[in-house]
Amino acid sequence: MARDKGTGSVSWNESKQRWIGTIEAGWTSRGTRRRISVTARTKRECIQKLRAKTVEMERTGLAEEGRRQNMTVKVFADEWLTHQETKLEPSGYVTARTAVNQWIIPTIGHRKLAQIQARDVRAVATSIRKAGRTESTISRYHGVLMKMLKDAVRDGHSVTQSALNAEAVTPSKSVRQAIPLNDVTLILEQASQEPDYSRWLAAFYAALRPAEARGLTWDRVDFDMAGWGALEISWQLKALPYKVSRDRTSGFRVPVGYEAQQVKHSWHLVRPKTDAGDRWIPLHPTLKKALQLWEPVCPGEYGLVWPNLTGEISRAYGGPREDKPDRAAWKRLCEQAGVPAYELYEARHTAAGFLRDDGVPEETITMIMGHTSIKSTMAYLHSTLESAGKYLQSAAGVVVAPDPGVPLLTR
Repeated sequence: MARDKGTGSVSWNESKQRWIGTIEAGWTSRGTRRRISVTARTKRECIQKLRAKTVEMERTGLAEEGRRQNMTVKVFADEWLTHQETKLEPSGYVTARTAVNQWIIPTIGHRKLAQIQARDVRAVATSIRKAGRTESTISRYHGVLMKMLKDAVRDGHSVTQSALNAEAVTPSKSVRQAIPLNDVTLILEQASQEPDYSRWLAAFYAALRPAEARGLTWDRVDFDMAGWGALEISWQLKALPYKVSRDRTSGFRVPVGYEAQQVKHSWHLVRPKTDAGDRWIPLHPTLKKALQLWEPVCPGEYGLVWPNLTGEISRAYGGPREDKPDRAAWKRLCEQAGVPAYELYEARHTAAGFLRDDGVPEETITMIMGHTSIKSTMAYLHSTLESAGKYLQSAAGVVVAPDPGVPLLTR
């Protein structure tokens, strides 16, 4: 087969004793590729006919119109997903890929993009619901579908208003809650027996997200700043997907401009999702003392404040502390303390509750938590590290945390 750039493909057909030229011409009504053919006795004549047909299609818009009118949801979804790989952060891309491959394509992939209706959008949600997924999961995947449809419109495709106006799916109400004060005290009493006591103090006294705690490095801990000492929260520990699953030589699937520093294997330090997540948090005196005792004996070659202590994960004692063993350690702590198996994230909810109940201004809570303010951005400028430290010490003072002793590092 011979090719001439811009003219399609040309090949000799032995049975017909003719040269056959073909060119892509959009899509059929069934969503398959449509090809237009020409024939000639000589290759030169075939190429000339093919070029003429190409000019005609460009003038009339035949190929593009056929493509837009007959493209199926599956064809567009596949193209859209490939593009999202360069735009979405890894966790967002995984969500989009799951929504597309597991739910959208199997349910409505055969439908023409230009003809789907609100009932088709509902059909996707129904399929997910029948599989026993939560309303929050359904809402998340519904959001992927709606974004894909809006992007299709931006790309010049026809999408019905019925589909674009499909009713949103309301996520289920979060069951996370603040941990009762008595249970917080019991948890911290038990945690004080652990070498990494400071990890659990930070959950309550600094309101860190789990990934922020696991990604904190010693060069981001300042024991002297503003008289209080402070933690610079500017990275999170996250696993990035390999381009080829489990193939470490394939590189990592990350969007353009995504900032990440590899720690070990797929584990990287990545930036927070929003600018508000990049912040300084003042150190409560109890947490400060625990960190000062922990630093000289903290294991690991990666500079992580709270590395892996089990030797079972990452194949290295002192390596990155992954999400599952971190949550498992928290569950054991709750069990040993004789309290319900709270979620680790509920410690962060508890910290926010302490601040709110103590009358801490909303802009200060926003700064400490690393949330995007519901007020104007200027609210952040009125909270100083010094005032935040005073509020944080006052609010956290309702919790009686044992004074940290010298941590005994056991293997």
